[in-house]
Amino acid sequence: MKRRTVLLSIVFISLFLNSNSQISEKYTKLVWSDEFNGSGLPDSSKWNYETGFVRNNEMQYYTTSLENANVEKGMLVIEAKKDTMIIGNDKVKITSASLITADKQDWTYGRIEVRAKIPVFLGSWPAIWMLGSNLHEVGWPACGEIDMMENVGFDPDTIHFNIHTKAYNHRKKTNKGQKFSVPSPQNEYHIYALEWYPEKLDFFFDGQKVFTFANEGTGNNTWPYDKPHYLILNLAIGGSWGGMKGVDLEALPQQLLIDYVRVYQ
Repeated sequence: MKRRTVLLSIVFISLFLNSNSQISEKYTKLVWSDEFNGSGLPDSSKWNYETGFVRNNEMQYYTTSLENANVEKGMLVIEAKKDTMIIGNDKVKITSASLITADKQDWTYGRIEVRAKIPVFLGSWPAIWMLGSNLHEVGWPACGEIDMMENVGFDPDTIHFNIHTKAYNHRKKTNKGQKFSVPSPQNEYHIYALEWYPEKLDFFFDGQKVFTFANEGTGNNTWPYDKPHYLILNLAIGGSWGGMKGVDLEALPQQLLIDYVRVYQ
């Protein structure tokens, strides 16, 4: 009877784990996570913010405001909304948030897993991605970039997985990546994951491997992924890619919802 109880307990635990995440056979030790179980501002021991107009000619001004990033009901809510802030001589039309683990935590190798529900509308550009922690020393793209998830609203049913290095990047039109068809990705939460090894990067969508980038063994220009990278969660509006076919300002406000972030090594 005791043996049967133990076996049933093992089955139950296995089903519970599989329903909430897909843990790598190699990377099984949880080393960092945020389950967003509190309320108010995101945990300052884990997250920093990007602020201002940061990149890609995007329309949003990133703030540290509770109105743009807050934790509630077990979720991190990143909200893009119309605004009337005045910055210098500029009137800000949209505010949003970009949370980063830079100067708090970074990783080399492991499984990074994020369960999220993205917004989709004309001009939206949510992303879950990583940058090399040596960005300010060597610049982009030499630092390396790993895009675990990108979606642009004018191509709503496509999730993009990409890498950028000095040799392979969108400016040279040599970047490596994969498009993956997901009908109405905004309707459900999905698990976006990266398994990062010395020899390759594997990208996953809801447990399905969708893209692999292999280490060619030719050095930093093609493989800057033997150094620490930090995580970024952001909701951008417009910009050089997201705004290519216009922006529907009337669709705002919109939210990127993050259920959890887990890192295994």
